[in-house]
Amino acid sequence: MLAPTPAYTGAVVPFPEAPHSIEETGLSFDLIEQLVLKTLHFAGELTGAELGRKLGLQYSAIAPVLEHVKHQYLVEVLGSGLVAGPAYVYRITDLGRQRALLFLEQSHYVGAAPVPFAAYESYMRAFTAVLPRPATRDRVRDAFGELVLSQRVLDQLGPAVNGGHSLFIYGAPGNGKTVISQAIRNLLDGEMAVPQAIEANGHIIQVFDAVVHEALDGASIADDPLDTGHAPDHRWVRCRRPLITVGGELTLEALDLSYGSVSKFYQAPVQMTANGGVLVIDDFGRQRCAPAAILNRWITPLESRVDFLTLQTGQKLPMPFAVLVVFATNIKPTDLVDEAFLRRIQYKVFAESPTVADFKRIFERCCLQRGLEYDEALVNRLIAEQFAVKRVPLRGCHPRDLITQALAIAEYLGEPEHLTDPLLKLAFQTYFVDDASADGDPTA
Repeated sequence: MLAPTPAYTGAVVPFPEAPHSIEETGLSFDLIEQLVLKTLHFAGELTGAELGRKLGLQYSAIAPVLEHVKHQYLVEVLGSGLVAGPAYVYRITDLGRQRALLFLEQSHYVGAAPVPFAAYESYMRAFTAVLPRPATRDRVRDAFGELVLSQRVLDQLGPAVNGGHSLFIYGAPGNGKTVISQAIRNLLDGEMAVPQAIEANGHIIQVFDAVVHEALDGASIADDPLDTGHAPDHRWVRCRRPLITVGGELTLEALDLSYGSVSKFYQAPVQMTANGGVLVIDDFGRQRCAPAAILNRWITPLESRVDFLTLQTGQKLPMPFAVLVVFATNIKPTDLVDEAFLRRIQYKVFAESPTVADFKRIFERCCLQRGLEYDEALVNRLIAEQFAVKRVPLRGCHPRDLITQALAIAEYLGEPEHLTDPLLKLAFQTYFVDDASADGDPTA
């Protein structure tokens, strides 16, 4: 279980302000026109203010485009209210639909207007330049407070987070490497702006992903429909600094821009989606591609903090690589990669197996979480009569798993929800593989 999320300290750098003109958007007139017509093609009709909200832009930034498409008979104005431009209702015409369909053949992207690549690059450069070094002994202890970890492990994690580089977390299965890796995010202060999409050399790259990005509540464009003051740029989304976990499904293709042959725009690779936060490569070494292939792909980014991504045209984009990469594995690092690769992953943290005392503490916490009475004598007998006799090493996950199985057996037998020696013995027998029985006659 992860520690409670610490309070936010606010944005590390100021949130981008909304542009009030086409020039301030950094986008071409033609691109905004395409987005306007494609949006109206699907919506049918919208007020100027509603159209601005869908594009993430103030009305003043799209007003010249609306005036142009009106004069081209691509849209018609149905009426207005007390307020002029933003309240006009714009309906796409048949000619406008034909033009929108031509634009959709070039790209199916419809949504918030993209952010110019230069603006994203500038924001990330400023973001990484002022990042605080958040890890102190007290803060690390609080961030991992729900986990039973030795001071040695905590003292290795803190400097690794402050270094902001990459790290290996390795050790036997079941000792919490994944949970430790994910809890690192509790140390990352502040919030950040994530662009909904980026425009680069005429191509659109979708960045914000509602599945993995945790958006924070923010002001709406509707708060300032007439552009009377400062407003946030809603082409960006206020988010917690991201945490993304990938496992055995990770492929080399996921580390490059993904171009949709039908949609005709790009999806950001996993490391770009995780920019500003933590990327956990879980079960490293069990991916469908060789560990060396993944590290070969990241040799330059891990050191230079710049990742070169390739567009369909062959053009290279120098994408900021502002992500803390955590490789979690139960395979010895030296068995995965050679010394040259290990040098580039500067921090190595060994997730050690729990001592008997630690095992009891974990067991007690699991009992409290399930509303069960903790009986230390019961746990002592479990360790002495099952783990010691069967020579099974203690792991951090065992208390949770054995308690879960014991309660399932109790429910099956119609017994009260509590822990007993017989229930834990049965749970132990069904949880662990009995090599002696496996080697014998199953019908015996």
